[in-house]
Amino acid sequence: MPDNVETQFRARYRSMEDGTKEEYLGVFELLKKFAVGLADRILAALESLKNSYTGEMVNRYVHSLQTATRAHRDGRDEEYVVASLLHDVGDMLAAENHSEYAASILKPYVRPHTHWIIRRHGLFQGYYYFHHFGIDRNAHEKFRDHPAYQMCRDFCDKYDQTSFDPDYDTMPLKAFAPMVRRLFAREPWGAHAKEQGGYGERI
Repeated sequence: MPDNVETQFRARYRSMEDGTKEEYLGVFELLKKFAVGLADRILAALESLKNSYTGEMVNRYVHSLQTATRAHRDGRDEEYVVASLLHDVGDMLAAENHSEYAASILKPYVRPHTHWIIRRHGLFQGYYYFHHFGIDRNAHEKFRDHPAYQMCRDFCDKYDQTSFDPDYDTMPLKAFAPMVRRLFAREPWGAHAKEQGGYGERI
């Protein structure tokens, strides 16, 4: 068969309401194959942080690596370390709500409390600078009764807000890449997602 002949399945519907079950099964099968490359796409997105906004002692890429390095050296588990690595990956496309962006990527692959930490870290991080702009630096206190409250405080205090040091011995991305690949090789919404009370909703 000539190389230029398209053999891959393609649905024929032009409106979703016209799609058949067989067509959707075909599309979902291709989605599964596409998903295999998720870790590579995420690592590339992380690399793109080298081109994020400037003004601090390290760029967002180094900040992300440094945050993960500190968490790793403090004995946090692999899921936590990968979440630390990716916590600011949304800065390129969602600067105003980067916490939500990163958390949504992680959600199917991590425990609920890990997702919650990343989802809320932007608010908790505000403790260190909100007061300079007339914003309540303790706004995060409304979540004090959440079971992951202290975990988020610790993430921001020990790893995130301290990771702007150009002299810190930061681990390279290649040290974390295998962890990223293992995390995103998990079954989405698998056993991990059912821990800690599970997710109330997926979307």
